[in-house]
Amino acid sequence: MQLRQSERKQAKIKMALQGSSGAGKTLSSLLLAKGLTKEQLSKVAVIDTENGSADLYAHLGNYNVLPLQPPYTPEKFIQAIEVCENAEMDVIILDSISHVWDELLDFHSKLPGNSFSNWNKVTPRQKAFIDKILQCNTHVIATMRTKQDYVLQQKDGKYIPEKVGLKAIQRNDVSYEFTIVFDIDTKHFARASKDRTNLFSGKPEFMINSATGKRILEWCVSPIKEEEVKQQIEECLSVSQLMELYRKHPSFQMPLQALYQAKKVQLEKLVNPQNFSHNGNNVNNRA
Repeated sequence: MQLRQSERKQAKIKMALQGSSGAGKTLSSLLLAKGLTKEQLSKVAVIDTENGSADLYAHLGNYNVLPLQPPYTPEKFIQAIEVCENAEMDVIILDSISHVWDELLDFHSKLPGNSFSNWNKVTPRQKAFIDKILQCNTHVIATMRTKQDYVLQQKDGKYIPEKVGLKAIQRNDVSYEFTIVFDIDTKHFARASKDRTNLFSGKPEFMINSATGKRILEWCVSPIKEEEVKQQIEECLSVSQLMELYRKHPSFQMPLQALYQAKKVQLEKLVNPQNFSHNGNNVNNRA
C-alpha cells in the first residue's frame, strides 16, 4: 500500500453515449475510439449485442469484434471485458449495456416472492457489472438505447401523458458513474449532458468525430498544472463550486490553501445581504 499524488495520466476515460435507434451510437463510439488510440483501431474491441451492427463500419479500420448472444447477463459482459483486457485492448466499446438491464428486469420479474426484497438478488449483479467497467484499466465507451419518457399531468380534471424527454434504458443512476455522457439525437448531433472534463459542458451541439476522441485523450494524459487550478479557482462563482474544485484536486489543497480561503471569503461576502450597500451606504456602517 503506497500513497501517491493524483496524476491525470493515470486516467482511463469511462463514457456513455445514449440515443434512440439509428442515432449513430455505434459509429460515434468507433470514431471516439479512433481518436483515443491515435487511429490504431487494432487496439479497439467492440463487444457487440446489436446483431452485428459493429461490422457495418469495417471500412474505418481493422478493429476487433466480440459478438455476444442472449441472454445478455452481467456475468457474460464481465467475462467479455476480461477477454478484451487479456488481449491488451486500449479501448473497449460496450454496444449496448441496455441489454444487460433488460436481462436483469426479466430475471427480476420471474423471481418468486416479494418483488421489493427480490431486488437484493438483482442489485449486486448490476453493481458487479458497473464496478467492472469502472475498474477496467482501459478506456470504456458504453452505448445505451433511449426511449421517450412521459409523466401524467392533470388538465381540466383529467390526467394527460406529457413528453418529458428521452430516458436511457438502464438503471436510473447509471449515468452518475461515467465521466462523460453524450446525448445523440436522430440527426446524429451530440451534446454533453454530463462532463467532468469540462471539455464539452455548455458547448453547442456537434457531430462526434475522431478529433473528439483526440481531445479526450489529451485531457487524460496531460498533467494538471498549478496555474490551471489557480485560474479555475478565480473563475468559481459559488462556494459549492469552489468546494467541488477543492475536492477534485487533492494534490493542490495544501499548496493553494490560502488562495482557496481568500476566494471562499470573497464569495461569502457576495451572497451575504448584510454586506450589500443601499443608496451608497454600507449596511454595516449604520448606527
